[in-house]
Amino acid sequence: MNGSRIAAVGHYQPAKVLTNEDLAGLVDTSDEWIRSRVGIRTRHIAGPDEPVDELAAHAAAKALAAAGLAASDIDLVLVATSTAVDRSPNMAARVANRIGVPSAATMDLNVVCAGFTHALATADHAVRAGGSVRALVIGADKMSAVADWTDRTTCVLVGDGAGAAVVEACPADAVGPAGIGPVLWGSVPEMGNAVRIEGTPSRFAQEGQSVYRWATTQLPRMARQACERAGLAPEELAAVVLHQANLRIIEPLAAKIGAVNAVVARDVIESGNTSAASIPLAFSKLVERGEIATGDPVLLFGFGGNLSYAGQVVRCP
Repeated sequence: MNGSRIAAVGHYQPAKVLTNEDLAGLVDTSDEWIRSRVGIRTRHIAGPDEPVDELAAHAAAKALAAAGLAASDIDLVLVATSTAVDRSPNMAARVANRIGVPSAATMDLNVVCAGFTHALATADHAVRAGGSVRALVIGADKMSAVADWTDRTTCVLVGDGAGAAVVEACPADAVGPAGIGPVLWGSVPEMGNAVRIEGTPSRFAQEGQSVYRWATTQLPRMARQACERAGLAPEELAAVVLHQANLRIIEPLAAKIGAVNAVVARDVIESGNTSAASIPLAFSKLVERGEIATGDPVLLFGFGGNLSYAGQVVRCP
């Protein structure tokens, strides 16, 4: 079997920035109220003429450019999203068409906030089994389109964006220094209603306290298990990139994992909760800013809707 690795990453966010002060003009809230509860200061909001596949295509193009590859080099496109409007063609097919991928397999994965890490594991498995040589893995969501802008408990959370990674085959013996570690994934179906995007029109809602309690009590153990599967101790991690849901979840989780030497992604502060886009967005920004170096071990861990989770240790491209 082959090994697999992340060759490059890229991200994209719409130009419009919505501040906490802007939101205070829409609902009964304030900058202090939002920052004290979730840590968010700003978020990027896509316009009505910026669909999810456009956000995804921009991020994908940046990842391809960073990898030095052409669209024709890709044979598998996976898009993690929960905000697609249409059933067919799917987001992956639309992205492939936008960027000129000629004949790849195209699939969407709807695992909400854990979507990117599920898609990354799926690409890793496909490459290792020989079903793909180079895959494009994208997390993209337009959460502003499903937000209830009259509900101050949820509308203050959401943002739009996309992040992408190019996953490619590498010799199996190179997986240690360069590869994608084994995934730890699963779900808690009896808590599936804790995070919802449902109804007509679709609207995002959640049981915030239930998610908070579950994440802060259960996820540290799971994250440590993901490290164990990669053969690393938490203190060896160079970075931790958790789903960017809430700063009050991210910071305690990182501490409980034991990643004492790691950079902790806090992109939620400027981007809000971008669902499936949050992990690749935050990861790509760490790479772009040079906060982690090539070969560094990084824990990616997504959690949220369904109630699903997935995490793995990867090496920085």
